[in-house]
Amino acid sequence: MFVDTHTHFYDEWLLPDADQAVQRALDAGVGKMIQADVDSRERPAMWEVGQRHPGVLFQMLGLYPGSVGADWREELDQVYSLSQNLQTRSKATQGVRGIRPPVGETSPETNAPAFVAIGEIGLDYHEGLEFVEEQKEVLRLQLELASALNLPVNIHLRDAWEDFFAVLSDCAHLHLRGNLHCFTSSYEIYERARRYGDFSVGIGGVVTFKNASVAKAVERIPLEKILLETDAPYLAPVPFRGKRNESAYLPLIGQKVADIKGLPLREIETITTHNAETLFGI
Repeated sequence: MFVDTHTHFYDEWLLPDADQAVQRALDAGVGKMIQADVDSRERPAMWEVGQRHPGVLFQMLGLYPGSVGADWREELDQVYSLSQNLQTRSKATQGVRGIRPPVGETSPETNAPAFVAIGEIGLDYHEGLEFVEEQKEVLRLQLELASALNLPVNIHLRDAWEDFFAVLSDCAHLHLRGNLHCFTSSYEIYERARRYGDFSVGIGGVVTFKNASVAKAVERIPLEKILLETDAPYLAPVPFRGKRNESAYLPLIGQKVADIKGLPLREIETITTHNAETLFGI
């Protein structure tokens, strides 16, 4: 079984046939999928899709950097309100904590999945620099929230590595753990991140692109620190590049990692699944 550690079934590109897409993923051997949170506008759809597939779809909670705008305080207040008002359950078998759904949406007696991470959070300067300081503050506050809840973080970064490391330096006392989503950088960047927390990397469809530089980093990063992800519906792997991505394509990414590492696909499947289940407590 594979685990897709970052997907968006609630995205408008996937939502019309989300249930069928979940089934296609299951048929392809992808048994668990984690949906990354974005903001209050898309969260209800994320939760609705997730509730239809308990034990298969898991959810994160967080404010995406691209959603940090003039209303960032209200958006962040909603994240904090959810984190404080939802029941926290102890998952004894995994030794981690998660956050239960709101009362009324799921009964405490059910086995509905908990929020398994704070994410996707981070910094994104690609679309503009108007809210740079606000993004950094929102990131810092959510890192503190993750630490307080004993949850991993799922980090989104674009054109902002140095500022990210500055925030991490300020938060070194939090003993963070998590993953660097859609990692396309160098081994040296991975090593710098490891100085500030127990970080893994999420490897997605970009690794299958011709001459993708991240392949060199994958060669050196220990397999025990690699997670597989699709970021569906975006960044589809070859041979679907440019088309809508799906969690069903995750084994293609796994095969590319296997080729880079010179290992059987089954070994990549086993180890990356163990990595995901351990980190996210699923």
